[in-house]
Amino acid sequence: MERFKFLPLLGRILIGGPFVMSGLGKLAAYGATVGYIAAMGLPVPPLAFVVAVLTELGGGLLLLSGYRARVVSVAMAVFCVVTALFFHHNWADQNQMIHFLKNVMMAGGLLQITYFGAGAFSLDARLGRIASRLSPLNAS
Repeated sequence: MERFKFLPLLGRILIGGPFVMSGLGKLAAYGATVGYIAAMGLPVPPLAFVVAVLTELGGGLLLLSGYRARVVSVAMAVFCVVTALFFHHNWADQNQMIHFLKNVMMAGGLLQITYFGAGAFSLDARLGRIASRLSPLNAS
C-alpha cells in the first residue's frame, strides 16, 4: 500500500479544488450570490454569503493543505447536505436533482476524509511527525 499513499492527496485535491473555485466565484459575484440566497428565502443573505465563502474557500484551502482535515471535512459535509436541501430541493427539475445528488456525493467523500484522515502528504501528517519527535523531549 506504500506506493498508493499519494491517493488521499489526490482525493483532497479533487474535492478541495472545486470548493476553492466556487468560493472564488462567489467572491467575484457578491450581488448575484446574495440575491440568489435571498430568493431561496434564507434569512440574512449577507451573513449566509460570508459563511458560504468561508466554508468553500477557507475549507477548500484547508483540505488542499491537509490541515485539520477531519474537522474541516465533517463541517464541509454538513454544509454540502444543508446546501443540497435548501438550494437543490426541486427534484422535478433534472438539473436540480443532479446538483442535489452531487452535493450528497461530495458529503460522502468528505466523510471518508473525516474517518480516514488527510493521508501521508498533508500538514496533519507532518505536524503529527513533528509532535511525535518532540514528545520524548518534553517527557524528560
